Amino acid sequence: MLESMDLKRSLKKSDFNTLVETMSIRLGELQREVRARKTPVIIVFDGWEAAGKGTVMNNLIGCFDSRGFRVHALSAATPEEELRPYLWRFWQKLPAAGRIAVFERGWYEQISAGTADRERRQELYDDATSFERQLTDGGCLVIKFFLHITAHEQSRRFEKLASTDATAWRVTKGDRKQNAHYSRFLRRYDEMIVRTDAEFAPWTLVEAMDERYATIKVFETVIARLERTEEAVIVDTPASVHDSSIESSSVLDGVDLSKSLDREIYQKRLVRAQKRLRLLEHEIYERRIPVVICYEGWDAAGKGGNIRRLTQAMDPRGYEVIPIAAPSAEERDHHYLWRFWNRFPKAGHIAIFDRTWYGRVLVERVEGFCTESEWRRAFREINEMESEFERFGAVLVKFWLEIDSDEQLRRFTERQNTPAKQWKITDEDWRNREKRAAYRVAVDEMLLRTSTRSAPWTIVESNCKWYARVKALETVIAAIERTLAHQRSRQ
Repeated sequence: MLESMDLKRSLKKSDFNTLVETMSIRLGELQREVRARKTPVIIVFDGWEAAGKGTVMNNLIGCFDSRGFRVHALSAATPEEELRPYLWRFWQKLPAAGRIAVFERGWYEQISAGTADRERRQELYDDATSFERQLTDGGCLVIKFFLHITAHEQSRRFEKLASTDATAWRVTKGDRKQNAHYSRFLRRYDEMIVRTDAEFAPWTLVEAMDERYATIKVFETVIARLERTEEAVIVDTPASVHDSSIESSSVLDGVDLSKSLDREIYQKRLVRAQKRLRLLEHEIYERRIPVVICYEGWDAAGKGGNIRRLTQAMDPRGYEVIPIAAPSAEERDHHYLWRFWNRFPKAGHIAIFDRTWYGRVLVERVEGFCTESEWRRAFREINEMESEFERFGAVLVKFWLEIDSDEQLRRFTERQNTPAKQWKITDEDWRNREKRAAYRVAVDEMLLRTSTRSAPWTIVESNCKWYARVKALETVIAAIERTLAHQRSRQ
């Protein structure tokens, strides 16, 4: 692919100056239109060392209002970033609606640096594709450039940089290695481009032997992509909770809500489990294993009390309980998964989510806060995100707390009639109860489509709070112990 490019292309200075003047004005106009349409834009520059990425990037951002973009020149992950999944640091830097983010290499850094082995490269290709698909499906425009030069030209530019003290520092051992093994890197770049070139995020190959030609090609491409986005009209179907494919198969129908414990057995198992979890908390910290615990369930199913017993004996420095409410204005200006990626715990710590990213396929679906295509797409996006957590080595435990309609009504009434508990019951709880049938359809489909081998759902029979609390604790313990046993077996 790269070898077939015509690298002799160039542009006269007079032609360049004429084109740049006109294109710069148009780029500025398009940036303002992007801001007005609240479209986030990501521009990625990759390519050979010394191919002119920095120069072309600088030429491009010189056309933009500096208040509307940010440049991210990333290299190897920092120690803090290494404590989280690879894509975490890129989720942190996603642009808000109407802003532009420019990445040098971005999530292709490990591939371009030649530090990833074959198995890791395959994972990175899959991660990049799913990441970019999620972003573009969410309304982001992703524009990717690869700047190509010959081995001889790269060597010549290195020598020129090395010839003066002011620029010699820019030529590293890694740069020299890339030039010495140019053919091997060429094959890897070809593979990267083929594996991650997609209709929703295509690569544009830039002949970069001549800086002027490369700049104009980048300008033309950005203008064309922004103009196409401006003209695009998105047609979506109204939100719907109906799906006939799951009507005959209800996961919740088989749940035995008669399960219970008496007080004495409950207290013994609770104390034993809490002591064990405290010891495990220390071990996962030493072994740098992150733990993510997710709570979903019916209103008044006992999530708060369950979480309190889970954390009662734990070291508060090692965990965080994260209550999820309606997204803030800043969160609405980003992809819906952005706020959850931001709260992923660093290795060795525990994050407990009271409500989660599954709100997309539950409350947002039922209440019509997102379109049908958005919540249907979310099943795949959530599975992809959780798969990345699992590959990083995280323990992921997901609970659905199930209670029947009669028990929910009893708890609602008790809360309403008890002054100390009235704060727990709202008009929204009663409204949601009236939509219980619609929510049940959504819950069933969520459980069916997102219970995977690496991230299964655990349904917690919660009519008896004592039984539910012990089951949740013992499930978390079992999940952590499985991961620890697996890690020990590999040592």
